[in-house]
Amino acid sequence: MQSDTHDTRLFSCEFFPPKTPEGTANLRATLAALAALKPAFFSVTFGAGGSTREGTYDVIREIQAHGLQGAPHISCIGTTRAEVRGLLQAYQDIGVKRLVALRGDLPSGMVERGEFAYANELVAFIRETSGDTFHIEVAAYPEYHPEAPSPRVDLKNFKRKVAAGADSAITQYFYSAEAYLRFVQECAAEDVHIPIVPGIMPITNYRQLARFSDNCGAEIPRWIRKKLEEYQDDLTSLRAFGVDVVTHLCAVLLEHGAPGLHFYTLNKHQPTREIWKRLRL
Repeated sequence: MQSDTHDTRLFSCEFFPPKTPEGTANLRATLAALAALKPAFFSVTFGAGGSTREGTYDVIREIQAHGLQGAPHISCIGTTRAEVRGLLQAYQDIGVKRLVALRGDLPSGMVERGEFAYANELVAFIRETSGDTFHIEVAAYPEYHPEAPSPRVDLKNFKRKVAAGADSAITQYFYSAEAYLRFVQECAAEDVHIPIVPGIMPITNYRQLARFSDNCGAEIPRWIRKKLEEYQDDLTSLRAFGVDVVTHLCAVLLEHGAPGLHFYTLNKHQPTREIWKRLRL
């Protein structure tokens, strides 16, 4: 799939802040490898309760220093208005133009939720504080948030984030193109028309993927799960199968009008580079 000269689709990548010197060296190598693909931006996740907040800022500052665009996550959990105001100013000072505003998950053992209960409240506060300084991304769930009592309630929650000032959305990862396409149709029926970019998780480790999916409610279709179970002790075959499956998913999404792709890299560059190359982005 060759993109044309006037391609308006956005392709982006996500990192998490490293916690060790080895992790930092690996992330720098990954950033250099993926920067060669010229994605629109690199988002960086954000831990609640101070666990990775400083790390998020440090990674974003390094991304910006390389002349690239960073998009820091900001979470509601354990966050005060004063802290968010300080973060917004700090990010503005280093030239950040895009944020990812999330509710976030309460870490085990953490009691203090912070001053924002829901992502729409955080989005509204960012808009009130910074006007149109930042492009605000929010999360979307084609297979519905695991805590939502029903799909209709989940869609209403998404609409609240859009009404509060979100510019676009990045989805939870999924492996069913139909789930994404149906979700976009449901949004359009509710007069929600912001770009909804599919989140893409390359497949490199079956046990890790199964654990992530169980925690976040992302479905692994039975036929994919069975193949991964068969290959789990043969990493070469597993990764080859994973690249095939995810590349096909991405191609179908783009053919049906997806406004881009957002890759959850897990701080690895090889799987994303291979999929990117096969798609001829």
